Amino acid sequence: MAGWTCELELDEARETVAGSAAALGAAIGRGADLRVGTVFRFDEHIDTSSANAERVREIMDFRVVYLMEERWVAGIQNLRMPVSFEQGFGPRASMSFFLYNQDGHQAIARPFLDGQRAAGEPGPSAVKSHADMPKYRQLDSWDADTNAPSSNFIYEFDSFRFLVCDQWQQVYAHDADGATTEGSLDALAAAAVEGREVKVAIAGFCDDLAAAGEALAHEVFAHGGSCYYFTESRIFITAAQPLIRVRPGIPLRYESRGWDFGWIKPQSDGIVHRWLVDPYTLKFHRSRSRHAMRWFVGK
Repeated sequence: MAGWTCELELDEARETVAGSAAALGAAIGRGADLRVGTVFRFDEHIDTSSANAERVREIMDFRVVYLMEERWVAGIQNLRMPVSFEQGFGPRASMSFFLYNQDGHQAIARPFLDGQRAAGEPGPSAVKSHADMPKYRQLDSWDADTNAPSSNFIYEFDSFRFLVCDQWQQVYAHDADGATTEGSLDALAAAAVEGREVKVAIAGFCDDLAAAGEALAHEVFAHGGSCYYFTESRIFITAAQPLIRVRPGIPLRYESRGWDFGWIKPQSDGIVHRWLVDPYTLKFHRSRSRHAMRWFVGK
């Protein structure tokens, strides 16, 4: 699909210089894909000991997108590993679950995958000074001595450009019990059989990560992988791409025991089968929940 447009641009101070947060939120609500473009100097952001002062333009693909209260957008990179521009990849096998909010607040969770024994327990950790990176401001640190450290921060990129590909069509929606609220299940099934991409927005998917009575209204947008339509029982299923679940908030942020990741199987009867990973132990847990969902297909 083509047709990428910049719906919101921020400057180094994270002030809006073009577009609007409202336009970005509206596009995401229509199922649009999200990428974020930034600009930085290599010797300021990547290697502060380097003499290379050239500017680097980065484009990041966010395959997991959150829409909070129908107005606040945050994206998470679900397939990224730590990158080294000299060695290829970072020193330890891990994931880099970078998280970007629409106001430039950023975060990272890094589950280590190499099986090393953790040296500590989950909880608040010391915030480092990062004096050699004056544009980097670490806001907090969590679980530093575990196998799932995370932190929230702001890096003052030269600019932030929130790009969307608004080439999706909502064709079906249902409540948590699978009762149709809009559109046609037949249209969803027919589009998938034709080879069109499928995406699903799951309402309240991370409610169980919030404290009782504190859940924030939200949808999580996930890309479908393999799709199945049962022609007699009339149930549509997709095995979605892996995603990261985060306790809903504005801005979206990581903290101890406030996130996990894994694989899901959403169904048009309202059921989501979950095979989630405890990031501290890498143990898998099976569960299921019910949610209202909206289904999109690529145009």
